[in-house]
Amino acid sequence: MITVKTLNGKKVLITSGGTLEKWDNVRGHTNLSKGAMGCFLAEAALAAGAEVIYLHGYFAKLPENASKMQLVVFEGIEDLGSKIQSIVQKEFVDFVIMAAAGSDWIIDKVYDTQGNLMEEKGKMPSDEPPIIHFKKAPKVLGQIKGWSPDTTLIGFKLEATDDIDYLISRAKLRMDSAKAEFMVANSSKSLYGMDEPHFIVSKNGEIVQVEGKEKTANMLVEILTNK
Repeated sequence: MITVKTLNGKKVLITSGGTLEKWDNVRGHTNLSKGAMGCFLAEAALAAGAEVIYLHGYFAKLPENASKMQLVVFEGIEDLGSKIQSIVQKEFVDFVIMAAAGSDWIIDKVYDTQGNLMEEKGKMPSDEPPIIHFKKAPKVLGQIKGWSPDTTLIGFKLEATDDIDYLISRAKLRMDSAKAEFMVANSSKSLYGMDEPHFIVSKNGEIVQVEGKEKTANMLVEILTNK
């Protein structure tokens, strides 16, 4: 008799889309991630029998079967980190898949053109451009194992390169620093299309190349069912 492996009884937390770092109550910066990969992952995990917790950015797509998932919206990278921490410390989550594209920079201080600190939280004046000082964003991926050591962690590493060896080496470095079990490496070209190759890099050194986002999502979930 053939046993079909599933994710029945497992909880999978998937982050999706881009972060929104607000400058004021009406403006901010984000990135080109729309959440397509997150949607494919969520649908694949749901089809495999998992309970899906879907953390999505403000502008991210929702999966077709979103009504069957626990939906949590986030804004900036700090908000995303806070919500992941709250969830994984309240309940055990078997898998965390960090497919969201987090900002590298967040707002530190905003000044007007005369050098005066602007502390009003409403709307910046539109007659003069502000002077914005940024600071380095926290690396949420590297904190998750500290919050939930027994969770299987899967990260994504995007690089603006066509050099596959370099891309995979960067993914391995990120995987090691975050203590992740898997890292999915992809070129920045994947922001503009659905069919770019992705490389699933595992902690044991295995590398699986998959063409396109949907196939990558399905393959990754299949790999997780064998854990």
